Amino acid sequence: MNSIMESLYHRKSVRVYEDRPVSDELKNEILDAAMQAPSAGCQQLYTILDITDQNLKDALAETCDHQPFIAKAPVVLVFCADCRKWYDTYLEADCEPRLPGAGDLMLAVTDAVIAAQNAVVAAESLGLGSCYIGDIMENCEEQRRLLKLPEYVFPAAMLVFGWPTQQQKERQKPQRCKRKYIVHENTYHSMNGEELREMFAHQCKNRSFEEWCQAFCQRKYNSDFSREMTRSVEEYLKQFQKTE
Repeated sequence: MNSIMESLYHRKSVRVYEDRPVSDELKNEILDAAMQAPSAGCQQLYTILDITDQNLKDALAETCDHQPFIAKAPVVLVFCADCRKWYDTYLEADCEPRLPGAGDLMLAVTDAVIAAQNAVVAAESLGLGSCYIGDIMENCEEQRRLLKLPEYVFPAAMLVFGWPTQQQKERQKPQRCKRKYIVHENTYHSMNGEELREMFAHQCKNRSFEEWCQAFCQRKYNSDFSREMTRSVEEYLKQFQKTE
């Protein structure tokens, strides 16, 4: 297994960091690597917000489901799906563009998260830990105010980076599902009950499948933050549903 493959297998989310900064040189290496990501039509349909203001970090730590480690992270980046800059460019060139729609948003989200993953891989290669913060999609009214997001710009992902503590380095990476349940050949295969139970057997440990799944459903899928994320994303989508 080569070094890149080893890095992908080794990488896990890191939420506790040593109390030391990440140099601008290393941060710029990560940002430059992010910008090398594949992009639809080489449009780079994203904008990366480098959050350096501590007050803003503190605010994001609260609006993103009250997670204090965000405020302590040396590097905080928000990857925005950006349909605005190209729309403005078309207007500047008198192109008479249509308004951005949901398809444009989905393409931009894809661009943004591919760039984000490039940043994650780059950081891992430099010895830095990272963690995705999906909660940046919650509380859209407050996030838009804090980050001054215009219409047609959606915060697709947030990443925090820092030097992992020894405990974090030694912490076991969560087990993934077996390939046969994730990779379907040619067409989609709807799994039956037995297959679903087998797929998640490693999660159940000393509990029954029903006990584990019901607890997980309440903690994640039916949670207040999950409902809020859905509400917020629907609010963002309204920008992309306007008619000419």
